[in-house]
Amino acid sequence: MNGEWGFLAAALAIGFLGSSHCIGMCGGISGALGMAVPGGQPAWSRLLGYSAGRLASYSLMGAVAGALGAVALPALGPMRIFAGAMLIAMALYVAGWWRGLVWLEKGGARLWRHVQPLSARLLPVRSTPQAVALGSLWGWLPCGLVYSALTFALAQGSAPRAALAMFAFGLGTVPAVVASGAAAARVRGLVQRPSVRLVFAGLILLFGIWTIWGGLPHGSHAGHAAMSSQESPVQGAGGHHHHD
Repeated sequence: MNGEWGFLAAALAIGFLGSSHCIGMCGGISGALGMAVPGGQPAWSRLLGYSAGRLASYSLMGAVAGALGAVALPALGPMRIFAGAMLIAMALYVAGWWRGLVWLEKGGARLWRHVQPLSARLLPVRSTPQAVALGSLWGWLPCGLVYSALTFALAQGSAPRAALAMFAFGLGTVPAVVASGAAAARVRGLVQRPSVRLVFAGLILLFGIWTIWGGLPHGSHAGHAAMSSQESPVQGAGGHHHHD
């Protein structure tokens, strides 16, 4: 069971550890949604609605990526290696050591140019349904962290698993994004401290190495061996039936 669902824990951790980047990208809109409503309380329903919309978009992206991964099923090993390389690039990005993922964000900006006018029509947000709709559009914002998570989802090799991976990834980003809306300045100051970012980057780096390790030939060999051991009783039963 742990091996079967370990990819969800990994995706959740990637989202949480990359949240320092999320605050930079989405903290502004979260801060606007979290502005005090009459009575002086943060607008929690709008903050949560915004996150729910993002998670829906991420899950849709994951399903599409997973469907593509299923078509390329024999190439899952190389895809895991590529996903690990993307996570390592994200770790370097979070640490501030290398900003090579910026070119990916620039590529995604072409799509965002078509989506952004729709999101602008939803501002200012006055209701929870508006916040959900805005979050579903904002999920398509060009983001290196999301693209890194998508490659991880792609390597899952099926639409349901990839959608679950992206949902778990989005869930990992919720605490920081919601907290940045409720107490934007304080949370941004904490999460974006160099020492905190380095710790988060180091852990993402480890996830990247772990992902690459699983995509190397020895990982594939182990997977084939496990699959063969599971199939052998069935094949044996089939062979017995043939002799009858």
